[in-house]
Amino acid sequence: MRLELIPLPSTEVARSIAFYVDQVGFHLDHDIEPGNGMRIVQLTPPGSACSIVIGVGISDPHAAPVHGLHLVVEDLTAVRLKLLGNGVEVSEVSDMGGGVSYAYFSDPDGNSWALQQISH
Repeated sequence: MRLELIPLPSTEVARSIAFYVDQVGFHLDHDIEPGNGMRIVQLTPPGSACSIVIGVGISDPHAAPVHGLHLVVEDLTAVRLKLLGNGVEVSEVSDMGGGVSYAYFSDPDGNSWALQQISH
């Protein structure tokens, strides 16, 4: 078993695509409209085997946001500065001890992400 796709609620697909592609740097894998008003958009973080999916007709647009998704990064400070430069509101870096640091951000629909760096 492999976790490869996480559905996220999105109230405005175009806005979500712009956020994830232009501001966060995800790759747009698929943007298809198979019919009956359905739209499926799959996006993948760089270097990840797991993607997110947003769209129309694939999930409840009024579903509660998803919280606590983790993006593991090599250089938290550099990633945080890049996101800030792209207009993403990112928290300050929190040192959790033991070589683990976090910073946090949310998408326009309130789905929340943690940037995690584990120093070896």
